Amino acid sequence: MNLKKRPRRLRAGAEIRRMVRENHVRVDDLIYPMFVMPGKGQKAEVASMPGVCQYSLDEFVRALSEVVELKIPAILLFGIPESKDALASGAYHEHGIVQEAVRLAKAHYPSLYVITDVCLCEYTDHGHCGIVRDGVILNDPTLDYLARTAVSHAAAGADMVAPSDMMDGRVGAIREALDEHGFEQVPIMAYAAKFASGFYGPFREAAGSAPQFGDRRTYQMDPPNGEEAMRETALDVEEGADLIIVKPALAYGDIIYRTKERFGLPVAAYNVSGEYAMVKAAAANGWIEEERVVMEALVGMKRAGADLLITYHALDAARWLNRG
Repeated sequence: MNLKKRPRRLRAGAEIRRMVRENHVRVDDLIYPMFVMPGKGQKAEVASMPGVCQYSLDEFVRALSEVVELKIPAILLFGIPESKDALASGAYHEHGIVQEAVRLAKAHYPSLYVITDVCLCEYTDHGHCGIVRDGVILNDPTLDYLARTAVSHAAAGADMVAPSDMMDGRVGAIREALDEHGFEQVPIMAYAAKFASGFYGPFREAAGSAPQFGDRRTYQMDPPNGEEAMRETALDVEEGADLIIVKPALAYGDIIYRTKERFGLPVAAYNVSGEYAMVKAAAANGWIEEERVVMEALVGMKRAGADLLITYHALDAARWLNRG
């Protein structure tokens, strides 16, 4: 028996394991999704996502203090409007809920990096991500509304926009509109590989965005399809995407890996609401060690090739990482 090679030598103690660790999660990798809504003095926990809240604007500013104190560099903003209509007018209104939240965030914490989700589903009375006519979700007419939304976010002070609608051509339309309005410095982080997943259920409660008819399978991708994800991402890159999102994360490590290997752009893994909720539920029942499982999942996303981690675990993860 040849025992000259003993891999266990490099596992013998905590110090050497840290020294040879191949992948790391850092606080700088984290992006924290947040939900803002009208009203005052409102902080409503999402029942299916313990620890995640919908904030009125005043409470949102208070919540940001913890994000900044934990040194989380960026947030991803979602809006819950006061009213909805067929043309998603709240999405691109100058004083829409996201626009006002961006202004407040930049006024109170100028160094916080503010990313805005660009979509229509929270703002339409039918809950779909595009304009609907006679029960059909229309691709091309939707692009103008998405572009107007992105421009309004940039005008409010957003550092980056993230179109999540999955309409064909939306990255190009948004890039063109941003450039025409003098926002050529604002990057686009495209939800390029976004699957029609069963892991999104809790988010629809958090954002109030469940579709009122049908589903989103005509624009979000079918989960078995990897090559389609590569084609979608290639189109978004060609149209001007600066960063790529793969969503969800845990069941799509292969897509994260392939995206990073093929395109070489920064990749964000979106650790989505259902993934978060499952961990929280299991931890609440004492079935798993929450910190250990969360950090294992996040480092798995990094190992797959993700540069950035969009996660509802961001506050907890930052506390654990800052503790050392």
